[in-house]
Formats: sequence, structure tokens, C-alpha cells
Amino acid sequence: QVLLVESGGGLVQAGGSLRLSCAASGRTFSSRAMGWFRQAPGKERVSVAHISWSGDRTYLEDSVKGRITISRDNAKNTEYLQVNNLKPEDTDVYYCAAGKGTFGSNFAESYDYWGQGTQVTVSS
Repeated sequence: QVLLVESGGGLVQAGGSLRLSCAASGRTFSSRAMGWFRQAPGKERVSVAHISWSGDRTYLEDSVKGRITISRDNAKNTEYLQVNNLKPEDTDVYYCAAGKGTFGSNFAESYDYWGQGTQVTVSS
């Protein structure tokens, strides 16, 4: 069992930055890939970024490359998503997810634990 709790969302002006955190409980965090997804009302959850169990492999969606960094600290059981130069179109609920395996995936089906989500709102 893995419990995930996101934090760090909020209201920010366009051009600003946020650092989302995902704190995990459970002993398997360090052996799992982790991911970040976003979801708009009425739409499917889509991948933003993911990171392997060791942190040496990362993947970022093309739409956010250059503005986002994904990282993890296995000693602290925490995953991070740094988002810079925020745009109004970044507004969504952001979810962290714990993968079923050691390497990440863009598919939600590859993750079996999810956080409750944190709202990110970017004003123009």
C-alpha cells in the first residue's frame, strides 16, 4: 500500500513558478517509478512527466519541455515537479502517481496508486 499526498498547488500569475511535492508513505516508494498527470474537468487524465525508480530516467511531455523538471528524493519518499514560466493553459488539477514497475509510462493504467490532486490555477 502506498499513500500519496500532493502539495504546492495554488493560484499564480502567468510567468510565475510552482513546486509541487508528492509525499509517499509505504516501503515500496523507492522501487517504483513515479509520475505526474494533469486533468481538466470532463477530460481524461494526461501524463505530464515521469521518473524511474532511481531517478536516472525522466520523461517530459513535449508541451512542457524546457519549463518543467521532475525529480525525486528516495530518502525522503518524495517526488517533485518544478514548473516555471507558468501559462494559463497549465491550469488543471495535478496528480502524482506511483507506478506498478520501476520505469515510468505515459499511460494511467501503469500506475496503481494516486494522490488526491492539487489545483494549479494560472491567471493571465
